[in-house]
Amino acid sequence: MTGMDELLRQGIAVPAALALGGVYVLSDTLATGPYDASFWILIVAVWLAAWQLTARLAALRPATPAAARLADIAVPLVFGATLLLLWEAVVRGLDVPGVLLPPPSAIGARIAASLPILWADFRQTFLKSVIAGYVLGCGSGFLAALLIDRSPFLKRGFLPIANLASALPIVGVAPIMVMWFGFDWPSKAAVVVVMTFFPMLVNTLAGLAAAGAMERDLMRTYAAGHGATLLKLRLPAAMPFVFNALKINSTLALIGAIVAEFFGTPIVGMGFRISAEIGRLNTDMVWAEIAVAALAGSASYGLISLVERASTFWHPSYRK
Repeated sequence: MTGMDELLRQGIAVPAALALGGVYVLSDTLATGPYDASFWILIVAVWLAAWQLTARLAALRPATPAAARLADIAVPLVFGATLLLLWEAVVRGLDVPGVLLPPPSAIGARIAASLPILWADFRQTFLKSVIAGYVLGCGSGFLAALLIDRSPFLKRGFLPIANLASALPIVGVAPIMVMWFGFDWPSKAAVVVVMTFFPMLVNTLAGLAAAGAMERDLMRTYAAGHGATLLKLRLPAAMPFVFNALKINSTLALIGAIVAEFFGTPIVGMGFRISAEIGRLNTDMVWAEIAVAALAGSASYGLISLVERASTFWHPSYRK
């Protein structure tokens, strides 16, 4: 029995059929109109059917791994598709001006028509600024944590300064970095370094302190030095904390690079495009850049999560 067959046998068929039927009727109404009282009743009916389907999927306890994976994927897909459909229906039904909130169909059309521009912006912001700043910020934060953990002087002297630096507002740091490193991507990477350094530092220090006293005593009875204890006990125990910082920084880095581009950049980049197009009231292009940024951030987070699962499979959160 396949994963889909198992899901259908557990009471998903009826709400799925109702939801799909409602979506078909609503799509036809969106294309032809009219947007009268029956239209809004149909929207409520589709929402209730999709809500029931999502609740049933989330409450499932499939017996096979294939069905479990399918249910895990189906819940966010159904929920996200419902939000997009309701967004489209409400914007069209209320005749909201596109300059205020374009429908998802207009955003999708803009993405399809502007792929070269979106790719150039993505390459400038993500492939240059974000990746360079992310690697430097996370790497320097990790190495600084190892040094601070070794030295009580640094723990008392440097850690408060790093805490102060993490509280600096990005809108104040970005113009300074532009003055120091120029208008191209190095200044944006410097902003990303500032934003990602402290989360990695704090999480790594917390992870290094997570090893239990009994385990540390056991390493001392084996006459293990600091290096052996660090490599074989403390760093493995710190890995969940390190990956937590990596996941947090994967979104912070993108936000920092985009905001930094508001304060000076070549005529390319996601932040530049958002700033320029909102001034021209091209809201659909702004939402297209936002969609690309959201997809890039989600993909980065998911990739790091996969690496974390493969690296920390022994952690209790991954054990069945």
